[in-house]
Amino acid sequence: MQKLSIGFSPCPNDTFIFDAMIHQRIDTEGLEFEVLMADVEELNQRAARTDLDITKLSYHAFAYLTNTYQLLNSGSALGNNCGPLLIARENIPLSQVQNLHIAIPGKLTTAHFLLNLAFPRIKQKTEMLFADIERAVLDGKVDAGLIIHENRFTYAEKGLKKLLDLGEFWENSTQMPIPLGGIVIRRAFPDGLKQKVDRVIHRSVEYAWANPTASEAFVAEHAQEMDPEVRQQHIKLYVNQYSADLGAKGRDAVHLLFAKAQEKSLIEKVETEIFVAHPK
Repeated sequence: MQKLSIGFSPCPNDTFIFDAMIHQRIDTEGLEFEVLMADVEELNQRAARTDLDITKLSYHAFAYLTNTYQLLNSGSALGNNCGPLLIARENIPLSQVQNLHIAIPGKLTTAHFLLNLAFPRIKQKTEMLFADIERAVLDGKVDAGLIIHENRFTYAEKGLKKLLDLGEFWENSTQMPIPLGGIVIRRAFPDGLKQKVDRVIHRSVEYAWANPTASEAFVAEHAQEMDPEVRQQHIKLYVNQYSADLGAKGRDAVHLLFAKAQEKSLIEKVETEIFVAHPK
């Protein structure tokens, strides 16, 4: 068996996707996986240090790391109506957003990139763990918050107001799905190994869909404070056709995200091939 390190978040979409492969419920083609679970921004930072063989990371972060990692075709969080939300205690005109103090879930998150696209003149931002942002807004520590993951299902019941859906902002301006997070692998690995990992992740997604109860204990273990219904909503929203295979449209959406970042001088032009060749 060949052991590879892999990082992903404890969020239900990731634990649902990776359960079968890390617990050897499927054919892993001689691979086993040493798992690190962490918040997406910590994974972004670890990817910048090339700490892991395979890792989930924000597409925004990946734009800076294409020389060390390549993007796998399977495992991504990319889709429609699943983008980050800008929320506040009260309704605030969008014309005033640039003057607000905003909590963000990390500078390298795709959420922060979208906020920069929509409101390039915001000056006051504070980074914090995504799970702490709702409370910071409610307590008045910040004027508004950029929320991701399962918080899109819980903010309204806490009395918070949506100022803008940044996923809708992206989709309306590009007519493309929003690339949130992808799965990357060390560029230096042999092509055959990269394609093998791609096949295994694809197989793990397909197994999870075919056997939805198999991952329930693993998902619940890492989302203990989350309501079971919210867990299921989370999985249904973030695990979709692009999680099994990005396909041509998914790849086009990633290229477009990078092109937009280059237009705004947020990243330099990416010269390398960013995708692992599709496995046979």
